[in-house]
Amino acid sequence: MNVQKKSNKKDPKDMRSGYTTGACATATTKAALLALIRNEVQEQVTIYLPVGQFATFQITDTIISPQKVSCETIKDAGDDPDVTHLARIISSVRFVDEPGIHLDGGIGVGRVTKPGLPVPVGEAAINPVPRKMIFEVVQELMDTYHIEKGIEVVISVPDGEEIAKKTLNGRLGILGGISILGTRGTVVPFSNSAYMASIVQAISVAKEAGCEHLVLTTGGRSEKFAMKQYPDLPEEAFIEMGDFAGFTLKHIKKKEIPNVSLVGMMGKFSKLAQGNMMLHSKSAPVNFVFLAEMAKRAGATEEIQELIKEANTASQVGEIMKELNNTAFFETLCRNCSYHAIAHVKGGLSVATAFYGMNGDCLGKVEHLDTIDEDDWYRG
Repeated sequence: MNVQKKSNKKDPKDMRSGYTTGACATATTKAALLALIRNEVQEQVTIYLPVGQFATFQITDTIISPQKVSCETIKDAGDDPDVTHLARIISSVRFVDEPGIHLDGGIGVGRVTKPGLPVPVGEAAINPVPRKMIFEVVQELMDTYHIEKGIEVVISVPDGEEIAKKTLNGRLGILGGISILGTRGTVVPFSNSAYMASIVQAISVAKEAGCEHLVLTTGGRSEKFAMKQYPDLPEEAFIEMGDFAGFTLKHIKKKEIPNVSLVGMMGKFSKLAQGNMMLHSKSAPVNFVFLAEMAKRAGATEEIQELIKEANTASQVGEIMKELNNTAFFETLCRNCSYHAIAHVKGGLSVATAFYGMNGDCLGKVEHLDTIDEDDWYRG
């Protein structure tokens, strides 16, 4: 996944869409092949995108040699926080004796080393839709200009290896650079689809690696705590689900992975304890009345319950209960998280939950549960 975090200060309707690395690679391939055939530089090319629209790309650099042409464009991700924004996407094209179209990745394009991804092990990380786009544009030009020789296409991203350090590619077993991605050809700013696709890929890689226990976290900090809690699990077992708890749990069950551990902090996991499976603040605000009721069940006084209702953040509630050394409160929240997770997927998963403080202290945890105790479950 080529996505990084970035604050969204614009109104969504005013945000500018961009283009995928797959669309850029297709455009530069078309420009390079046209230049190879015609022996003339293409300043821009137009391609048809999977989303059902035409797009024109500026070709920022062309190098023509007797046997090969390389064309470059600068990726424009619009207002989306994609780490590949402004990356140089290059396609080098040449004629070869072997018939057909031969596509590979060059410098800065990762190579797949683990099963479970949509590209076979050993091949360049150019996903199926971009592959199809590139093959189609090459075949169209071969037919138009009656080309009988074979054509080799190599996609490169000069800064790809450095860019990839900001992605999850290493964990997914994609080494040496970024992935060439995109199912639509366009990038919708702050779309959830890219993140959800990365979750699906991570679970698939974990399944192929033989993992029977996955640990779900909401981000980098909680993942760091989770890795300390489960030091014997392989890297593939740790999945950053972000806000997509329900989506992730359902996909894990679909893959028949039996054991899940949820590791997080008060802000988002207080929402999960109430049964919210989308944890974004816009979808699920913190419910302080709910937290006060959970505190009551853990033996908190009426005074503390009122204090919780007047709190500003879930973290503040956590600090209040931590100072009181009320571990029962956190364990109650943990059980509720596990119960809601089991209920959401209609059983078939064994779920453990752990709450952590910002400093890494484990505030409370429950071991794996695979059934719901209705008397112990508070639905809010």
